[in-house]
Amino acid sequence: MSEDKGRAKQQPDEQGRPLAGDARNVALAGMRSLGQPNALARQFDFADSTYEWRRLFAELFGTFMLVFVAAGGPIVNARFGGDISRTALTIVPGMVVLSMILFLGAISGAHLNPVVTIAFTMRSDFPARRIPMYIVAQFGGAVLATLVLVAVVGKQGTAGLTLPGRGISAGAALAWEVVLTTGLVSVILGTASGALQIGAMAAVAVGSYIALAGVVGAPVSGASMNPARSLGPALVLADWTSWWVYLAGPLIGAIVAVGFAQILRGRGGGTLGRLSAQGTLGMTWQPGRPGHPAGDQGEADPGGSAHPGGQG
Repeated sequence: MSEDKGRAKQQPDEQGRPLAGDARNVALAGMRSLGQPNALARQFDFADSTYEWRRLFAELFGTFMLVFVAAGGPIVNARFGGDISRTALTIVPGMVVLSMILFLGAISGAHLNPVVTIAFTMRSDFPARRIPMYIVAQFGGAVLATLVLVAVVGKQGTAGLTLPGRGISAGAALAWEVVLTTGLVSVILGTASGALQIGAMAAVAVGSYIALAGVVGAPVSGASMNPARSLGPALVLADWTSWWVYLAGPLIGAIVAVGFAQILRGRGGGTLGRLSAQGTLGMTWQPGRPGHPAGDQGEADPGGSAHPGGQG
């Protein structure tokens, strides 16, 4: 009789819901995941590529906030009489990036910049198949932010654009963007390295670099270091002055930074580097090298479908 009762506890009720035995296992699993970012039943959502939209939304929203502040500061300043100091205008974007990395880093990696996405891919920390949609999301966020600014405050001449400074040639601005972006991407790749393991301090390092680079670089080139931040407003405001500087400069700088990372730390693809680049809300999921789960050599599971780790 007692054995029959034990078996009955493992059978579902009439609605197909698990009874005591299964419920206990679910509860224990939930308790083990308490305190984790994406606890309880949905803790492995990001090992599933069907949740890619969350990463894309994170990139769109994060880039929206970056451009809303970076382009919005000069636009608001021009509209209301120049009450915001130049130093504040150049430092605030770094503070926004710091906040967005802490807020969104676990979801998408908080790239917020096409050349950062490309650099992570070149370091084997990010799957190449994700690049197109990440870049679309980043440019989409930049365009939406500028549209909101124009709708609310109105166009204010060239305010909000990144342009070479007075008396600065396009070639000089290009060189400045290359140097600044080399530093930025070097900091990003370095703080994402498994050898450092500095966690949330990476956000402080990246945000601080952007703020300091803005102080030095804004008068020369606008200190963009980000094609989405420059070309999104250029599209909305229909002003393509020196646009190629803000595409080529950051891209060249990112490539140089990847080369420096190779010299300083060897080839990429470390576990913590992938975690930083790809983002994860799971408790124990570790992304593998792009295209394969951690520890996998590319085999398919017995059911015939590839394991989703590293692809979420």
